[in-house]
Amino acid sequence: MSTVPTPSITCTSLSFAWPDGAPVFDGLQAAFGPGRTGLIGRNGSGKSTLLKLVAGELAPGEGTVRTADDVGYLPQNVTLDTALRVDEVLGIAGTRAALHAIEAGDVREEHFTAVGDDWDVEERATATLDQLGLGRIGLDRTTGEVSGGESVLLRLAALLLRRPGVLLLDEPTNNLDLYARRRLYAAVDAWSGVLVVVSHDRELLDRVDQIADLRDGEVTWYGGNFSAYEEALAIEQEAAERMVRVAEADLRKQKRELADAQVKLARRKRYGQKMWDQKREPKIVMGNRKRAAQESAGKHRILHEEKLAEAKERLDDAVEAVRDDDEIRVDLPHTAVPPGRTVLTLSNLALRYGAAVRGEFEIRGPERIALVGRNGAGKTTLLRTIGGDLAPVGGEALTHVPMRFLPQRLDVLDDDLTVAENVARQAPDATNNRVRARLARFLFRGAKADQRAATLSGGERFRAALAALMLAEPAPQLLLLDEPTNNLDMASVRQLSSALESYEGALIVASHDLPFLESIGITRWLLLDGGLSELTGDRPQITADRPETPTEAVGYSA
Repeated sequence: MSTVPTPSITCTSLSFAWPDGAPVFDGLQAAFGPGRTGLIGRNGSGKSTLLKLVAGELAPGEGTVRTADDVGYLPQNVTLDTALRVDEVLGIAGTRAALHAIEAGDVREEHFTAVGDDWDVEERATATLDQLGLGRIGLDRTTGEVSGGESVLLRLAALLLRRPGVLLLDEPTNNLDLYARRRLYAAVDAWSGVLVVVSHDRELLDRVDQIADLRDGEVTWYGGNFSAYEEALAIEQEAAERMVRVAEADLRKQKRELADAQVKLARRKRYGQKMWDQKREPKIVMGNRKRAAQESAGKHRILHEEKLAEAKERLDDAVEAVRDDDEIRVDLPHTAVPPGRTVLTLSNLALRYGAAVRGEFEIRGPERIALVGRNGAGKTTLLRTIGGDLAPVGGEALTHVPMRFLPQRLDVLDDDLTVAENVARQAPDATNNRVRARLARFLFRGAKADQRAATLSGGERFRAALAALMLAEPAPQLLLLDEPTNNLDMASVRQLSSALESYEGALIVASHDLPFLESIGITRWLLLDGGLSELTGDRPQITADRPETPTEAVGYSA
């Protein structure tokens, strides 16, 4: 007889609200069992808050969170004291010091107590750092010498060394380049305990055993990885949309039947009044018949009204089951670029911080370029130089068509202006009605277009920034995007993909999100690694160590 595994995390009647009273959870019930769980949901649904409640970083207003084992938690934004040594971050500094003292001949009891059974702590620590591609750092370096992405992996290494029974990861790949992501994926594949990961990284979510979908304060479970979840959800949504059509047909039927019944009752009333006026029957008989007709009419009307109310309720329930993840639909004919037209020319371009492009490099026509490379390789610097925000150290970057640049910080918006005003600022000749009509296609309809930029959520802010660029006049025929999917939920990523499907100009996207890059029809892959080089194939085989060998060197490091 098989036994049901005991949940490792149990949330019972969990309620939480922010200090301003904004509710996040109200009576949440959820239990996370063994294996790897991907916790997904739209931005603002409470995923990170739930992890913090489980980790003890936040206290619930009501209800309880119980864990069956030790909990390790990797937050979304990792900050490390730059003065700390690596072994301090890993939590093994005291054990190492005691071990070294014993090796030096100091045999005091306190050192043996500090070491315990962990005599191979340095070997384990070094092996863990190697596993995550951090072997070159060493245990005695300070964290001020590591990059932001390496800080994330260093915190993960500390958790792996602790071997907690429950591991919580909140958007662990957000600041990781392609190579570091491969290291993290391998660590997740090898994890044998309980894992709950919040992520918008499709490749990471395809490595989990089940998906927990947090929506409207409730968790819905789906077996399998993210791809299996999407298939199951598509079937659910097809059934839900079919139920809406059935409920709409039933509502129309009930309205017709109520109208028909009202017509019949009106005819009976007119006939009864005619008989009364003509006094063809005794008064008492006509009075009884009138009262009976009124009672029958009342019951008939109530019956049909109840059926109509039930039909409306069924329609409301059916509509509620259909997800309102609208897609951006835009028609941007003025962004089109003829196939042979030169869009961008880079001539002996030397960038700040060391990267360079030798000779001439051109983009022609509506090419879609993916710019990949390690963190710190200079991708953002290259885009900012092309966009005119940074002056090159040498050479030049010439754009031959109208160009717009969407930076990671989304600072193209004025927080004091509304969404409509921000767009109007980029298209001063457009009428207010035209601005609003076009904004509606970016899902800013009615009063939403009058929201101040400062009040927008992360996903809304991204859509507003994208609208401000794509609806600008003159229409951009070259669009530069820097890590556009960072911090976007799945629905927002789909919206971005659909918007870019309508874009007919040239595109350069710096991103570590390979599934997203594939979804927008990349035509060329460029690696920035000191210089600029072209990668082969529809999708370069980028491993944890290095990408496949470039086929054509189009740049060099000066």
